[in-house]
Parts: sequence; C-alpha cells; structure tokens
Amino acid sequence: MATSHPKRTPLSSYQRRGFWAAWGGWALDGMDSFIYALVLTPAVTDLLPRSGIEATAANIGYYGSLLLALFMIGWGLSMAWGPLADRFGRIRTLMLTIACYSLFTFLGAFVTNVWQLGACRLLAGIGIGGEWSMGGTYVAEAWPEHRRAEGAGYMHSGYYFGFFLAAIANFSIGAHHGWRWMFALGGLPALLVGFIRYGVREPERWEKRAAAHQYPTMYAAFAALFSKRYARRTLLNSLFLLISVVGLWAGSVYVPTSVMQLASGAGYTAQEAAKLASYGTMVLSVGTILGCLALPLLAERAGRRATLGIFFLLMFFSIAIGFGYVFYLSTNALAWFFVVLFFLGLGGANFAIYTLWLPEQYDTSCRASAFAFTTSVGRFAGAGITFLVGNAVARYGSLGTPIALTSLAFLVGLFLLPLGEETKGRALPS
Repeated sequence: MATSHPKRTPLSSYQRRGFWAAWGGWALDGMDSFIYALVLTPAVTDLLPRSGIEATAANIGYYGSLLLALFMIGWGLSMAWGPLADRFGRIRTLMLTIACYSLFTFLGAFVTNVWQLGACRLLAGIGIGGEWSMGGTYVAEAWPEHRRAEGAGYMHSGYYFGFFLAAIANFSIGAHHGWRWMFALGGLPALLVGFIRYGVREPERWEKRAAAHQYPTMYAAFAALFSKRYARRTLLNSLFLLISVVGLWAGSVYVPTSVMQLASGAGYTAQEAAKLASYGTMVLSVGTILGCLALPLLAERAGRRATLGIFFLLMFFSIAIGFGYVFYLSTNALAWFFVVLFFLGLGGANFAIYTLWLPEQYDTSCRASAFAFTTSVGRFAGAGITFLVGNAVARYGSLGTPIALTSLAFLVGLFLLPLGEETKGRALPS
C-alpha cells in the first residue's frame, strides 16, 4: 500500500531544471509532430503536381496517409535511443533526440517534392519518438518517489501543450504565410539543446551506476527486455501502446482535416476552415492537458490498469461517436464535432499513464531501453494501419466510417488490461 506523505518533498534546482528541459522538449516535440497534421492538406496539394502526380482528392488522401506512415516508421526506429541512454546517459541522448527532430522538421520547409517531404518526416520521427522515452525516464528517476506520478502527468501534458502551440502558429502564421513557414518554425526546439547542455545533469540513480562502472552494454540493456523476468511485460506493454497509437493517429491526427471538411461543407472559405481547424486542435489540446493533470491522482487511487481502462473507454466512445455519427449529421455537425473533440482530447491523455507506468516495471539498467522499445515498436504496425485507413478513406470517399472503425482496437485493449503488471504502491526499481 502506498504510504501517505503529509509534507511534499520540494524539488531541488537540478530536478526543476531537468523537468523543464524534459517538459519543454516534449512540448516542442508535440508542436513539431502536429504541425504536419495541420498543414497536411495544403502541403501535399502543393507538392503533388511538383512530383508529377495530379492533386486529386483521392491522391491527396493516399499520399497524405503514406507520409503519416513514413513518420510512424521513423518513430518506430526511435527505439535505438533507449540502449544509448542506458549506456551513455539520459541527458546526452535527450539532446540528440531534440536536435534530430528539430533539424528534419526545419528542412521540411525547403522540400520540392512529396518524396523529399517523406524523407524529412521519416527522420524527424526518429527524433520525436526518442524524446518521450528519454524525458519520461529522466523524470521517473530524478523526482522524489512520492511525487513521481505527479511528475509523469505534468511532463506528459507538455506534448499536448505543443499541439496548442502548433494551433496558434497555424492560426497566426500558417493561415497567412503558408505551410513552409510552419516547418521552418519547427526548427526552434534546437535552441533548447543549449539549455539542457549547461543546466541539467544526469539522475543520481544513473550517475551512481556509472561511477561504479555498472552501466550495461547496449546489447545487454536491450536483451534484458526479453529475459524471463521482463518478456511478458514487454509484450503486453507493446500491445497496449499499439492500441493507443491506433487511436492517436487514426483519430487525433485526422482532426484538422475533418474540421476543414466539415467547415467547407458548412459554407466557410478555405482560410476560415484553416482557422477553425486551429480552434479544433486547441479544444483537443485543452481536453488532453486536463486529462494529464487528473491522471496521476486517478492512477494512485484506482491503479494503473483501471486508469488506462477508463481512458480506453473514453477513446472508444469519442472516436466511434465523433467519426461514425456526428461527422455525418446533416445539421450542426461542426458544432457537435467540437464537443466530441474535447472528450477525444481527454481520452488522449491515456498516453500519460505510460510515462508513469513503464518506468515502474523495469530497473535502471534497462529502463530507457524498455521505455523506448515499448513506445516505438507498435509504430510499425500503426504505420500499416494508418496506411490502410488512408486507403479506406480514399476508397470510401469519406473520413468518417474508416476512422470510426479504429475505435474497436480499444475494446481489445480492455480485454488485455487484466493481464498487465499492476505497480500501484511500488517504489521505482533500483
């Protein structure tokens, strides 16, 4: 049973700086990843003719989903950062992930065809995927034991604050100056690397192991995930993440495009529709940030598995109702879709449970590897599912029904949850 702490342990200066480095990196990570969702339609529409491909609605949907799939493959490849962090340190690796996604998002501003954009999204995905596992591992190891859940919720809210930043940027910059300026803005996170380099040090847990030369080889850190002790957890955690990925990329990433389609059908101009897409993203972000802040308290009271189950249910109903019913309403569809977006955002906070739960299941020698692998490997399958959804959208002629069907994945998750490792009340393994 978790012990009560009448007095909260204050954070040291290095813990505060480290947290803001991880939170800031994850916020700017979220901004960079969602910039693409916001400019998907105008970017692909502009680049297809330059690539010798007609910019029909079907081709825009097809190549848009292909680029999303490439991005997810890049995220899947980001599992390589985990063994690096276990061997050489969390902070050094965190800086590399931020530099990686900043550079290749920035280069997206200068592409001349759709294939170059695909290459930039693949390489940016490698960096974006790595930042979460590095930042989450750092916060888990650096914060006081009884404040870890709180730190996980706060840290994960950064990604969706980044959605909010991307929406503001699209409203003020993208809608007036075009999609290339949005990618150029995505290069700004590289400035954070200097702050991390001079203001943050490694968690004491990792430093003690390094001082005693007990850090593992990269192979040993990765191989431990499939040992008798951890193999079952690694498999289940990877499946849970795959289910969450399906919900995020099949639901949330298509939100801007869905809002723009509904707005166009309601008689709004293209510029007005782009602004409404930004508003929709803000609503989604507010819901998720609130969910991230509420999740630690819920996880400490109900447990990790039950909390994830609650958020899985929210995702199931939000996607099924929003895309399967509200999207096809003949009147007031846009207004009701905005209502659903808040609950879709709230359910999207399910990712925050992993920031808390995954570090509790593995020891320091392989923690970053476990976090990176389980949060990344499902992206390969997610890439295929996203591509299939894109094909279904092109063939069906509508976003609604194909995306609504992805909600069924969360029912599978609810069935698997009782098999997961419950860690409520346990200290972080040494």
